[in-house]
Amino acid sequence: MTDYDFASAFDLTGKVVVITGAAGGIGQAMVRAFGERGAHLALVDRSSENETLARQLGAPHRAWTFDISDADAIAAFATECEAHFGRIDVLVNNAGIGILAPAEDLPVDAWDTTMTINLRAPYLFARACAPAMFRNGWGRVVTIASQAGIVGIAEHVAYSASKAGLIGMTNCLALEWGPRGITANCISPTVVETELAKVGWSGEKGVRARQEIPTRRFAQPDEIALAALYLASDAAQMVNGANLVVDGGYTIR
Repeated sequence: MTDYDFASAFDLTGKVVVITGAAGGIGQAMVRAFGERGAHLALVDRSSENETLARQLGAPHRAWTFDISDADAIAAFATECEAHFGRIDVLVNNAGIGILAPAEDLPVDAWDTTMTINLRAPYLFARACAPAMFRNGWGRVVTIASQAGIVGIAEHVAYSASKAGLIGMTNCLALEWGPRGITANCISPTVVETELAKVGWSGEKGVRARQEIPTRRFAQPDEIALAALYLASDAAQMVNGANLVVDGGYTIR
């Protein structure tokens, strides 16, 4: 028996949460999930919709709009974010891109762009935000990987490689930073049914893909947001270096 306060396990009141890709479908679900649990949000996106979202939320939340391929901009953001809020507690690496093509046809610049956005940027955000977490002796790094980082999926060569890299990165961060009070975990979803995905996976293509998932459906943005909320919360204090697979059983086949 313990005296654990289960009612407050998911209370993030006052925690400063950085969410990259905040203006996208999954990002907006995360904004809602973390905001409703009392977090102070630092919203990062390249889209001007990011600023609109922050205005709608109001204080104390704030938006930073820049290209995450810019390493100097990421470092500057982390400095400004800590100065503005006084701390950084949680980083949610959510931003990413998917450029699909047969492996033999993928342009080299498409490979490089994918690695820059999907793998280098999450590492740079983690590295830039870590000192603030070290100073507090507490932190969470939650990174969105993919089922494509676990199993091969046709025409996903760059995307799969980048997401597999995130899983490896997460393991290293968990090992190195765990003793300093920071956990690092990732989430590997199946197709997430954002508005963009509804277009990309419409028709027979989507029907076939759903039939390959034991639950016979795609994931919803809210389900990914809830998984991130769990990993960022005190309920997951002992979860470190995990890859939470939210794929309806696709990868167990």
